Amino acid sequence: MAGGQISLLKQIIRAGERSSEVSIAELRESYATFLNKFPPVEDLQLEPVDAGGVPAEWIDAREPGGAAGEAERRMLYLHGGGFVMGSIVSHRHLVARIARASAARCLAIDYRLAPEHPFPAALDDAVAAYRWLLDHHADPARLVVAGDSAGAGLAVIAMTVARERGEPLPAALVCISPWTDLEGNSDSLECNADLDPIVQREGLIKMAQLYLDGTDPHHPRVSPLAADLRALPPTLIQVGGDETLLDDALGLAQRAREAGVEVELDVWPEMIHVWHHFAGRLKQGRQAIDKIGEFVRRRVP
Repeated sequence: MAGGQISLLKQIIRAGERSSEVSIAELRESYATFLNKFPPVEDLQLEPVDAGGVPAEWIDAREPGGAAGEAERRMLYLHGGGFVMGSIVSHRHLVARIARASAARCLAIDYRLAPEHPFPAALDDAVAAYRWLLDHHADPARLVVAGDSAGAGLAVIAMTVARERGEPLPAALVCISPWTDLEGNSDSLECNADLDPIVQREGLIKMAQLYLDGTDPHHPRVSPLAADLRALPPTLIQVGGDETLLDDALGLAQRAREAGVEVELDVWPEMIHVWHHFAGRLKQGRQAIDKIGEFVRRRVP
């Protein structure tokens, strides 16, 4: 059992819930304020860069004495937020923890957000940033692509596009609480609605509509469940047992395995959507990030 920590967190999150009838600007501000409450990781080295036309930031949280130069273990990270919210800043604490656990230098990007920039803007930016990494001496054999929620699904789709274009693929993929069904018809959206205070169907569908802007939610460059996943690299999928998006993660694992992808599915009892954000207060958050680090270091020695 997870104990009282996760129950207390659920109460705190529910106490801060806002009406669904808010503007996009208010939604983004609320999301950023919530995530910026978490303590930052100390001793970070931050370097803003232009990653092929995409605003980005190198986040280096490695302990002194780590590998440098061409031998670096590197990671491309795509933040969550339903394609409508989120940024480098909102996810910096999470990316830094994952980067430190993985002993990797991590590139986080600010892909364009809907509704100002609907599909395929976010995908185009993710692919452009990946191409920029390859062009700037990132050895794909020492590169991992990771993301949470919408960013996790985006990571999967971006790698299918890279494969179709003949690009070398990374050594591994990491998907945290992936959002893979933009139609919102999974059973867990209903069954776990009272358990996960982070993601609810009404808000999810609204964000999907803003991102899709009329595109079919089953389009293979929108939904990982409809994409051709063949030849993708070994993939770690982490999901909470209480998540409304539990079925999204299980469906991705099944589809990837059917396509011949090596998948490690890691289901955490009682955990909610991207519980890793709460690592400063939640033991299971720290443990899940440690497992990501172990996976990355094993795939990129």
